[in-house]
Amino acid sequence: MEKREERNVAETTARRRQLADAAIATLAREGMRGLTHRAVDRTAGLPEGTCSYYFRTRQALLRATVERLVEVDTADLAERPAALGRSSDPAEVAEAVAEVVRHWATSEGERTKARYELMLEAGRRPELRAALDKAREHYHRLAETTLAAAGAADPAAQAQVLIACMDGLMFRHLTGADPLSGPPERLGDALTDLLRGFAGRRG
Repeated sequence: MEKREERNVAETTARRRQLADAAIATLAREGMRGLTHRAVDRTAGLPEGTCSYYFRTRQALLRATVERLVEVDTADLAERPAALGRSSDPAEVAEAVAEVVRHWATSEGERTKARYELMLEAGRRPELRAALDKAREHYHRLAETTLAAAGAADPAAQAQVLIACMDGLMFRHLTGADPLSGPPERLGDALTDLLRGFAGRRG
C-alpha cells in the first residue's frame, strides 16, 4: 500500500511538472490571453480536462508555472557553481553569469518569454504578484550569495542591479532591440568590470 501511494505521488508530481512545462510553452507562444486549461492540454498532448483536473483554477495553474520556472532556473544555475557563490574570482563569476544570460536568452528563450509574460500580468493580478514576490526573493538571495563571495561591498543592494542587468540583456535580445552578438568574451569582460566595480576594485 505504501509503495502504491509513493508511486501515485510520483506520477502526480510528474504530471504536474509536465503541465507546468506546457503552460510555459503556451505562454511563450500565445501570451497570457492564450493561456487556458484547454490550450495547455493541447500543448502537452493530453486529453482535454487533464489540466483542469490537476489545477482547478487559473490562479493555481499560474502559481505552479511560476514555481516550475524557479525550479528549472535554479537547476540551470547549479550547473554553473560560480554563479551560485562558489567562486571569489570576479572574472570567473562574470563568465558564469554571461553563460546564464546567453542560455536563457537563446536556447531557453521560450522560458524567459513566459517569465516576462507573468511579470507583466502580476501588475494586474495581486494574487499572482504574491507568487512572483516569493520567486523574486529566491533569486535575490542567490544573487546576494554570489556577490558576497565575489567581494561585493553591498550584496543586498547590488543584487538588484545585477538581476536588472541580466534581465535587460535578455529582454533586449528577445525583442530584437539589441541582440547578443559579438565574441562571447565581450559580455564576460563587461560583467567582470561590473563586479569589480561592486567590490570597489579596478583593473
